[in-house]
Amino acid sequence: MTDKEKAVIAVDLLEKEYPEAICSLIYTDAFQLLVATRLAAQCTDKRVNIVTPALFERFPDAQAFSQAEIGEIEELIKSCGLYKTKARDISAMAKMLCDEFGGTVPDSIGQLTKLPGIGRKTANLVVGDIYGKPAVVVDTHCIRITGRLGFHNTKDAAKIERILRALLPPERSNDFCHRLVLHGRAVCKAQSPKCDECCLKDICVHYSAKQNKH
Repeated sequence: MTDKEKAVIAVDLLEKEYPEAICSLIYTDAFQLLVATRLAAQCTDKRVNIVTPALFERFPDAQAFSQAEIGEIEELIKSCGLYKTKARDISAMAKMLCDEFGGTVPDSIGQLTKLPGIGRKTANLVVGDIYGKPAVVVDTHCIRITGRLGFHNTKDAAKIERILRALLPPERSNDFCHRLVLHGRAVCKAQSPKCDECCLKDICVHYSAKQNKH
């Protein structure tokens, strides 16, 4: 079986296991998704979802954030951790969106990654979830699970994105990445993965190696 064939099987199996493939961050538009994803760095989505309602009520759009005092943003996002850096990035990002993009979030990874604090992971999430373009969101779950499946043996997110773009059906890649998050939280955990319960075990290099040790 080629990696491309195996990737399609993985997509099918996860689709069956997790029919709902949605981002666990709560947002209403592209800008809110950008902000929420920036806040989620080294912080749980659950915590971000507690913080953002008051934040977005106070600052509903890029224009409002661009005019905000950084200290006030810091105060509202403090419990997300690294709040000084995140507040600075969000303020600078909002200003750049207003100055260079008319307050509208761009729809290309190249333009999105020019924004302060926005890397390829966030850019892919926005391009996929908001604009419906093929996207590969390489987060910690994606790195771990696709590595265990045997698609790569690296931790380099940019390399993994290139590998997966070549293997995954483009129109299904975005939802596949959302399902990897759900699967990583429920089954394929970093410590003590529940391999015997895993819907992917028949195509998993990690599981196969474990079985051969017994």
